[in-house]
Amino acid sequence: MKKKVAIIQSNYIPWKGYFDIINDSDLFVFYDDVQFTKNDWRNRNKIKCEGGTMWLSVPVGQELNRNINEVTIKQGVWERKHFKNMEQYYHKAPYFKIYKEFFAHVYLERKWENLSELNQFLVKTIATDFLGSKTIYDNSENYKPEGKRLERLLDLIKKCGGDVYISGPSAKNYIDEDEFTKCGVDIEFKDYSSYPVYTQFYPPFEHYVSIIDLLFNTGPDAAYYIWGWREDKK
Repeated sequence: MKKKVAIIQSNYIPWKGYFDIINDSDLFVFYDDVQFTKNDWRNRNKIKCEGGTMWLSVPVGQELNRNINEVTIKQGVWERKHFKNMEQYYHKAPYFKIYKEFFAHVYLERKWENLSELNQFLVKTIATDFLGSKTIYDNSENYKPEGKRLERLLDLIKKCGGDVYISGPSAKNYIDEDEFTKCGVDIEFKDYSSYPVYTQFYPPFEHYVSIIDLLFNTGPDAAYYIWGWREDKK
């Protein structure tokens, strides 16, 4: 059996496509020993609200010269604001009460100082406990990858024993597939099209929002709307 590996920066309560890649992988590596990027998915994501969508952003300051795993979270009231916004726009969702205790623990009972730690805790808990994924997790810094950009990525894939690299479709624009072939690594690009819609507040329907929208609206059936539906098409 070929070992499937995905290597992605940790994101804040990411959208369902992120979890689709996780579930397709035998090993998911958080690629957090790389440059933090401003105004990206690392510290923010969108939820549905009246009038469209709104951002939930974790305050991390303006410093850009740091890796993701070095990003500290500015202390304040952001946790309560995020939980309040979830409550405000999803309290009527059919499954909000199922997950309310977990998110109350995350936002009201714990204090987070490191962005990578927060992101990874949320991603792993949601994927494993709420979506039923069996994927194993690791961190890129544990492998001490060498080189720059693509060379570093390929070195990391080989060091963690990957035979197949799972990637999002946008990577087709910049990945040199020939370099993967030379290293004996296959690539599988995810297809994000054709995700089924579900009952969602505040139309029109929006796929590209945080996973919490799917959880609160579909509950135990959430995994079906990410990967389970494909089984019905076989």
